[in-house]
Amino acid sequence: MRASQLFFPTLREVPAEAEMTSHKLLLRAGFIRRVGAGIYDYLPLGYRVIKKIERIVREEMDAQGAQEILMPAMVPAELYQESGRWDNLPDPQVLFRFKDRNGRDYAVGFTHEEVVTDIVRRDVRSYRELPLNLYQIQTKGRDEPRPRAGVIRGREFIMLDAYSFDRNWDDLDRAYDKMYVAFSRVFERCGLKTLVVAADSGAMGGKDSQEYMVIAESGEDTILVCPSCSYTANAEKCEIGERPAAPGAEEPLPLELVDTPNARTIEQVTAFLNVPPQKLVKTLVYKAGDQVVAALVRGDRDLNEPKLMRALGVTQLEMADPDTIERVTGAEVGFAGPVGLSSVRIIADREIEGMVNCVVGGNKTDAHYVNANIGRDFDVEEYADLRVASEGDPCPRCDGRLTVTRGIEVGHIFKLGTRYSDDMDAKFLDEDGVQKPFVMGCYGMGVSRMLAAIPEINSDADGMIWPISVAPFEVVIILLNSGEEPQCTAAVRLYEELQLAGVDVLLDERDERPGVKFKDADLIGCPIQVVAGRLAGEGKVEVRLRSDKGKEEVLIDQASARVLELRKKLYAELAERAEAIAQRG
Repeated sequence: MRASQLFFPTLREVPAEAEMTSHKLLLRAGFIRRVGAGIYDYLPLGYRVIKKIERIVREEMDAQGAQEILMPAMVPAELYQESGRWDNLPDPQVLFRFKDRNGRDYAVGFTHEEVVTDIVRRDVRSYRELPLNLYQIQTKGRDEPRPRAGVIRGREFIMLDAYSFDRNWDDLDRAYDKMYVAFSRVFERCGLKTLVVAADSGAMGGKDSQEYMVIAESGEDTILVCPSCSYTANAEKCEIGERPAAPGAEEPLPLELVDTPNARTIEQVTAFLNVPPQKLVKTLVYKAGDQVVAALVRGDRDLNEPKLMRALGVTQLEMADPDTIERVTGAEVGFAGPVGLSSVRIIADREIEGMVNCVVGGNKTDAHYVNANIGRDFDVEEYADLRVASEGDPCPRCDGRLTVTRGIEVGHIFKLGTRYSDDMDAKFLDEDGVQKPFVMGCYGMGVSRMLAAIPEINSDADGMIWPISVAPFEVVIILLNSGEEPQCTAAVRLYEELQLAGVDVLLDERDERPGVKFKDADLIGCPIQVVAGRLAGEGKVEVRLRSDKGKEEVLIDQASARVLELRKKLYAELAERAEAIAQRG
């Protein structure tokens, strides 16, 4: 490809909409353009990266025996209704819903468990046709409440989703292990080092799940790690180790109701009463179907809603509306408390159990109780691990302490079990002649998200540094002065030789200043750069790697061989890492 024919509208200024480093660079380098909130165009350079990621994904999925299909983006409501997800998603608004001209309900597929289960239940009859793994790479839609960071969290995105069907749990474990290897190899080949963490299954349901995280301070996911035993989990899933509560040093004091005018928030209450937030107990009122629940956590902690859902055994949870809160507490929002609360299930975080002389809402507008104590002033029906884990919390697996880091989720694998096959009556005839439900797994990878995750951790002040496997071009030849014959001859000769050798090469022969070409080459981030400049008169070119900018002078007659040698070395490094993953798997 010649740069004069390539559409890559670069920007010199950082767009105001850009947040993360990758978002800024992808916009500046002309890889993507914003269409609407969470919706982006992929311009030629960006789409070239996407296609290379997809090629690697297909190679690794096929190597594990998976077969590619393509399912529709529009999903009839009936399929989601069979599984119960049309009405019972944790966030029902995540679905883009619409009606056709006949009034029939549809949704844009945000994940395709129901569709693929329907395929298999209609055409797979016997255990002899198992195991089966079907996958697709497709554009999906989710009505994200807060699209952010470009293609990191979009409302429309490109995703790999794969689904395995097996006879039993042992076979599912084997299928899951194969996908673990496939995913790990994909990320290594794409130049992404990932941390695999325990995760919450969320809207997918099922038994176990793990996320692949790219460690990045700018990431939106919180990850907890125990340095002692290597336990890792995201914040939604992370358990907190139980430690015996220290005996209270305080003697219980008399309960007292005090006026706290307009003090609704933790900050306002602590300032008004001159107490630390650790002395407060927050009472958070939720609706779980027809049930109203009061969840108690310490004032300086955050409630973990997925943990609360698991503790309650429900799949849907929402904060109670102001009318419900006033009905069950007798007070406006901001003054709920456990004292005197009736007809409400009270569940508390384990940390609450050892607290003495707490501050709690007074169930009366503009009032709080001080010196509230469990067992004397209010009762708790159940204790559970309900809060978001934080730095220094006890590890649930050993005596260590958890540390916090940030990450970008790029993959998620699940053991679904019979969650969908039971609901959708998807069965096969087993060897013993009995009809049994398929045991399923599902495996998702953010292809378009990887377009951002890779440069988020592979960039410098001058631009992106793409791994050679997914770079828009493997090599860029910078012709400094297209009007000078020795330079032009050297650049074109090398360009043609590399093309014949199968190299994906870009020739920048534009009528631009050398400084512009250098800046664009660094911004775009092709891993190997060749400069045809003043040294061409001496029969030489400069060859450099984008990653370290160390340059060497090479004779033109030897330049193609040197570029091929560097190319082979860069690919070999990625392959070695991927092979090491396969051996561990």
